[in-house]
Amino acid sequence: MRLFISEGSPGGLKVLAAAKATGAPVELQWVPQDASVVPFLTHPRVPALQLKEGSFLFSPNAICQYFFSSRKEMSNFTQVQSNFANQLFEWEATELQPAVSAALHHRVAQGKKGEEVLGIIRQPLNYIDQTLTKKNTPYLNGDAESAVDVVFWGALFPLLQDRTLLPDDLKVLRSWFQNMSLKEHCKKTVETVWTDTGVRDLKAYLQKQPAPALAFEKPATNEPKEEESVQRLSEEEIAAVAEVWSRGAAALPKPWKPQQPVLPTEGMRNVLITSALPYVNNVPHLGNIIGCVLSADTFARYSRLRNWNTLYLCGTDEYGTATETKAMEEGLTPQQICDKYHVVHAQIYQWFNISFDYFGRTTTPHQTTIAQGIFQQLLEHNYLLTETVDQLKCERCDRFLADRFVEGVCPFCNYEEARGDQCDKCGKLINATELKRPLCKVCQQTPVVKPSQHLFLDLPRLEERLEKWLALSQSTGDWTPNARFISRAWIRDGLKPRCITRDLKWGTPVPLDGFHDKVFYVWFDAPIGYLSITANYTDQWEKWWKNPEQVQLYNFMAKDNVPFHSVVFPCSLLGTEDNYTLVSHLIATEYLNYEDGKFSKSRGVGVFGDMAKDTGIPADIWRFYLLYVRPESQDSAFSWSDLMLKNNSELLNNLGNFINRAGSFVCKFFGGRVPDMELNQDDKRLLAHITLELRQYNQLLEKVRIRDALRGILSISRHGNQYLQVNEPWKRIKGNDADRTRAGTVIGVAVNIAALLSVMVQPYMPSVSATIQEQLCIPADYNVVSDDFVCTLPAGHQIGTVSPLFQKLESEHIENLRKRFGGGQLEDFLVKPKQKNVAVAEKGAKVLQEEVAKQGNHVKELKAQKAEKKQTEAAASKLTELQKQLCLAEGKNPAPKGKVKK
Repeated sequence: MRLFISEGSPGGLKVLAAAKATGAPVELQWVPQDASVVPFLTHPRVPALQLKEGSFLFSPNAICQYFFSSRKEMSNFTQVQSNFANQLFEWEATELQPAVSAALHHRVAQGKKGEEVLGIIRQPLNYIDQTLTKKNTPYLNGDAESAVDVVFWGALFPLLQDRTLLPDDLKVLRSWFQNMSLKEHCKKTVETVWTDTGVRDLKAYLQKQPAPALAFEKPATNEPKEEESVQRLSEEEIAAVAEVWSRGAAALPKPWKPQQPVLPTEGMRNVLITSALPYVNNVPHLGNIIGCVLSADTFARYSRLRNWNTLYLCGTDEYGTATETKAMEEGLTPQQICDKYHVVHAQIYQWFNISFDYFGRTTTPHQTTIAQGIFQQLLEHNYLLTETVDQLKCERCDRFLADRFVEGVCPFCNYEEARGDQCDKCGKLINATELKRPLCKVCQQTPVVKPSQHLFLDLPRLEERLEKWLALSQSTGDWTPNARFISRAWIRDGLKPRCITRDLKWGTPVPLDGFHDKVFYVWFDAPIGYLSITANYTDQWEKWWKNPEQVQLYNFMAKDNVPFHSVVFPCSLLGTEDNYTLVSHLIATEYLNYEDGKFSKSRGVGVFGDMAKDTGIPADIWRFYLLYVRPESQDSAFSWSDLMLKNNSELLNNLGNFINRAGSFVCKFFGGRVPDMELNQDDKRLLAHITLELRQYNQLLEKVRIRDALRGILSISRHGNQYLQVNEPWKRIKGNDADRTRAGTVIGVAVNIAALLSVMVQPYMPSVSATIQEQLCIPADYNVVSDDFVCTLPAGHQIGTVSPLFQKLESEHIENLRKRFGGGQLEDFLVKPKQKNVAVAEKGAKVLQEEVAKQGNHVKELKAQKAEKKQTEAAASKLTELQKQLCLAEGKNPAPKGKVKK
């Protein structure tokens, strides 16, 4: 490994101390602080670590975590310690480091001392002191030194070596800092990095930076705090912002236009994004949409705005028991079910404006070829086991009952409708033979236990390789806390061999003698769909999937899919001993609930994707609200009342109101041409504030904190509205020449803020973004996001016709929608197990009469056609169930059929 480092580099203190503390075998290469080391980065980043395979780490914190990940005591961290470490790393990056950078600039570049410097870092120092006091341990995260201690020490040393900047009242912090500074690896690092030459180089480097204190950021709540951070900027720094603004659109990078098909490009940041493949067998509900495709789409759109070379893929997961079950219910073949619902999915995502580069499916020849190829490699390298497994077999149907063909009572929580693979109520994974009182879902008979031979992936043999890879991926990538916790829990409990075959007909065939009557289990087969879908997109798919040195892979999913993406699928690829691209960033959401209940595909509870377009509410409003309540760190809930409130307050009265006013004033007072702007100090302070918001927006989205970044957009528009209210250009325009000039400046600045918002909002509301840009006549080449707010609409720019962006949602409309989509949902969710059929009466007798007649005709047709016995029995079983529901709806007591009285 080669560690590129500079004398006088604060980041260099961190990484070299970490390397020395852990004994990492690195080759030091000294370079200037502005050296371009990492080939695909626009701006220089030093220090940087080049790994053996050629890839780079260029975040000092990530490099430190990587060095420490190999230490045994780190692997013994409890879950609480691991989570706390992640919180501290994030706080250091978003709160401590910006404060230290600004204070260091004051101290080194401007020669300021005392309270002028201490005032900037006093609050972060208090926090560290309180943390150490509360923990009551010698180190920040326990009794042993960890990467957190080295990172914090490296950040603080350039300032706290001046003892006057470490207040006497912070005794615990002082003791910790002195203890760290006396450690041999820290002392040697200071002697090597913090030399007189290095400090001079640092001073020269800082003096060349236009606005170093702009790294200051607000808390992640993004609530507007009008002057707090701007007051910390000096007049020189605010002037630097204004200078960048004055450069105009020429300062923006040109939008990247990738080749088709999109392939990794040397020297660029290549981003491969996947959404967890939705099951084809049903219509996705709002929770499915936000958990996978909408979150990934938002990040993909942002990635393109950042000029990252981006490929976004998804498709329907079409094999497995769920498809066979659905086919039986609807009297269709599995292929017909897949064809039908693939179109349904594609139409829903198209309506939601999901920007897939390719939306495919898993029932393709490429899926068979690639899945069987991976299987053969695992077999060749002895990572497969053969075991005989007891399974439930329905003697009446003459078939083994895979996962979803059996239901019974959960052995853990006693929920009466647990599936053969997982309980929907408690979420625990189940073996079908563990179910109490199991029933075949096809014929409702009790199955018997019979042996069947299956193949297993030998996860214990792969555990060491998996742990090593996980340590690297989680220390260098952005894994959500729940993804880290779930994957570590699986490993902590010890990996066990995992079955990869099923007794089904609908799936990828197992290419092995003795197993030709079986198919691959969906959770071995389905993730391989990412590869096969890419192969259907381009025959050069291996440039994405066998290129870990150049490609960063982002997986988006709900938390229930984490084990399969963090353990099972990586083990499948590691076991091939091929050079596959493994996930770099695993982004998992919690669950989105519906009002006071839960979504349920099987029970039809909640708003589903094909229903949203019939509400009269535009797709962008749905996108906005789902992203606003995105369950990033805990479960959240969709609420009709809250949807109305957020639309009317945040969109109509805040964002829409500001953009409409800014554009309308240009049309009304200046004939549609942006007026001349003569900025005063207040205007420049506003530009600095907007730049701060923009940079925090970038930082949050780079960390895939999509919900928090959205609040930053709304904060900017609130400040824009306040700017207009305070300056009242509609009044000044009627005054003297000075007033008219002032009005022109305010309106010009405001319409440029609107132009910036049109780009920032694009990942969230692409249609609204396009409308704003059409109204303001913003060139397509300006659709890029940088860290600087520049004047893209100069004086004289002609805008178009401006009209309102949003419509008010009326309470009567919302109440009608609530009733339309809320019938029986709460009751259905809260219904007691033995009353599970009561809620269906809410469907209404009239609707059920039509369904009974339709299903009766279907049964007659099957009998007339002499269809297969299983298909006819399944249709007849559905008819019987509908007849029972009709009796309930009519207030009658349906007599049980086919049961022997005892």
